[in-house]
Amino acid sequence: CSLFRGIRELPTKQLTKSPETMSNPGGASISSEQLKSRFIGTGHADMTKYEWATNQHRDTLSSHVGHYDLLSYFAVAQNDSIGRVRSQMLEKIIQPCGPPPQKDQEN
Repeated sequence: CSLFRGIRELPTKQLTKSPETMSNPGGASISSEQLKSRFIGTGHADMTKYEWATNQHRDTLSSHVGHYDLLSYFAVAQNDSIGRVRSQMLEKIIQPCGPPPQKDQEN
C-alpha cells in the first residue's frame, strides 16, 4: 500500500522489562514493592474493593479540583458557581463511596 511506503520496519528485538521492576525518571530501576510503599493508590494484595474504589474516586475528584478548566466546565454544566462546585467536590473526597462496609466479626 502506498500509505505505508515511508514507514521503516520496527526492530525485531523488542525491549521488555520484567513486571517486578520499573524505572523512575532518573533511569534507575525501582521495584514494585518500593513503588507501592511510596504511592498509596497503587494498591496491594490485601486491598479491598472498597479501598480501591475510594482511592480511584479521591484521585479523580482531586484532579477535577486541581484543574480549573475542568472545574469551570462542571460548574457551567451544573449551573453553580465554581466555588460551590469546588466545595462540593472537596466534601465528597472525605467519603466518596459512602461509609465503609461492615467488617465480619471472626472470633
